[in-house]
Amino acid sequence: MRVLVVDDEVRLARSLRVGLEAEGFAVDVAHDGTDGLWLARENSYDAIVLDLMLPGINGYRVCSALREEKDWTPILMLTAKDGEWDQVEGLDTGADDYLTKPFSFPVLVARLRAIARRGARERPTRLEVGDLRVDPAARRVWRGDTEIDLTAREFSLLAFLARHPGDVLSKRQIIDAVWDVDFDGDPNIVEVYVRHLRNKIDRPFGREAIQTLRGAGYRLASDGG
Repeated sequence: MRVLVVDDEVRLARSLRVGLEAEGFAVDVAHDGTDGLWLARENSYDAIVLDLMLPGINGYRVCSALREEKDWTPILMLTAKDGEWDQVEGLDTGADDYLTKPFSFPVLVARLRAIARRGARERPTRLEVGDLRVDPAARRVWRGDTEIDLTAREFSLLAFLARHPGDVLSKRQIIDAVWDVDFDGDPNIVEVYVRHLRNKIDRPFGREAIQTLRGAGYRLASDGG
């Protein structure tokens, strides 16, 4: 595995390099966000260890820039910022995992191997299905250039459908993902929210993106309708 470590703590970065090389990794190191972003663009890596608080360009912006360029190299954010919203922002920016300092080196190695096994598969921070755009982090939706106002539950349902364009999703799958596995109410609640969504993202635009397959479930047309 070839890994890029981006951290402005020189001693820590050196220790990580020595430790990871002892584990069989090939390691490049950058001490600021500008150099880290340049290396990530110029080379192919199996994973990136990225600090958040960096001189030049911070880790959030490095991660966001790579994802906007459709670079899906797995990223493990490593930082002293341990607030839950710091973690939320890091993951919503496109990171694959988040580890706070101080940390266990064996855990870091295990997490690196885990995200590398998943590979550089596409994990866009915005979901685009035809001219329908969904931003899970900002909780915003657009049909073309028109922004659409959704309730929290409507948004969760649309985001789930948008993550699986063209796939038929049963009511049970939708309930487990959008409500929770312990939901014991009327499963027809899904029909109610599908109708709400159609009235907001389809009918005003003359579309039929959300399709019903009787006895099977629902799907969002892969071309956005």
